[in-house]
Amino acid sequence: MGELIDWTTAFDIFDKDYIENPFEIWDTLRNECPIAHTDKWGGSWLPTKYDTVTKMAREPELFSSREILVVPPAEAPGSGAYGETKAAPISVDAPMHTWTRRQLLPAFSPRAVDELEVFTRAWCRELMDGIAARPTADAAVDYAQQIPAQVIATMLGVPTSMKDTFTKWVRWSLEAGLTNPELRIKARAELQDFFMGEIIKRRESGTKTDLIGELVHADHDGEPFPDGLILGMCGLLLIAGVDTTWSGIGSSLWHLATNKEDRERLVQEPELIPSAVEEFLRAYSPVTMARLVNNDMEYEGCPMHAGDRVLMAFPAANRDPEHFENPDQVIIDREHNRHVAFGAGIHRCVGSNLARMEMRVAIEEFLARVPDFELIEDAEVTWAGGQVRGPRTIPVRINKSIGH
Repeated sequence: MGELIDWTTAFDIFDKDYIENPFEIWDTLRNECPIAHTDKWGGSWLPTKYDTVTKMAREPELFSSREILVVPPAEAPGSGAYGETKAAPISVDAPMHTWTRRQLLPAFSPRAVDELEVFTRAWCRELMDGIAARPTADAAVDYAQQIPAQVIATMLGVPTSMKDTFTKWVRWSLEAGLTNPELRIKARAELQDFFMGEIIKRRESGTKTDLIGELVHADHDGEPFPDGLILGMCGLLLIAGVDTTWSGIGSSLWHLATNKEDRERLVQEPELIPSAVEEFLRAYSPVTMARLVNNDMEYEGCPMHAGDRVLMAFPAANRDPEHFENPDQVIIDREHNRHVAFGAGIHRCVGSNLARMEMRVAIEEFLARVPDFELIEDAEVTWAGGQVRGPRTIPVRINKSIGH
């Protein structure tokens, strides 16, 4: 724990201790200061109780989604090459939120996700062909981080060969870029140039067979979606669809590498994997979203001002002992699990079906080929944090692997 930080008055979500072990910090805050405040990174509030976080998430009239990053914008709105872009539906309020979300729902419906599962499973098996043949592997770099970019690229209709570039943009946007504005601006410029080229291609060819084509040919009240909106939605789908899910898959594999009993049980009882996925989502929730306070007000005793940031600590809510029995214990067959890893209220994650499927299939295919693996002794597991928390390296020793 950081000796010099008073977490109730000067919390820092980019501090190494917070990234590596936020759980004790949340426990302290829940007991001493359930809505903490800091002046760091432009200032923000941090609610840590389940009831408070979910209540705030359901009050969009008080807490706006105009800005969802935990740090102030890297540049003024509209200053990019393509004017103002909106990462709808996640970073807009009603009424735009309503119709942009409705536009995306079919692509993430259970039926659409079922169709993607066949492709996802084939890709996981291809990755496992390489991993199972080796004595050691990095379960994050070689596997978890390879899956979502491939799936999202396929949905968007862009080359899956660009996975490494997508990964770079994600990291520049949500990892290094949060504390380095120049990197965030560079990522945004490259990403927008790329997607603008894809938009022009769809417009010229009339293609509607992928998600970008659908957005290019969509309309609202008879008017086509403006380029800035399509660019924002494409960027959101790529960045949100990749980092969050690879963090979820990575955390699950890290847990299984460090908890032999749970790993052996899932190998023996694979029908428990969907329940385990829900528990991994609860215990290792990756995402903290920001909101902006709309008007000056006192909220649960806190003097909040218009424009203040509030960090929606869904991961802390999911460890609240008032809502979860033994919250710090990972119980892979937990019966009552109303976690909020995907958020709550109108902004609940539109891609939750897809993320669940990718996590389930990734775990099923890993255990089917490598039923016995563990962390390599003394090897460093690195975690990324801030907006999206998850392991970035998981060096494992493969004790037992199974051929095709």
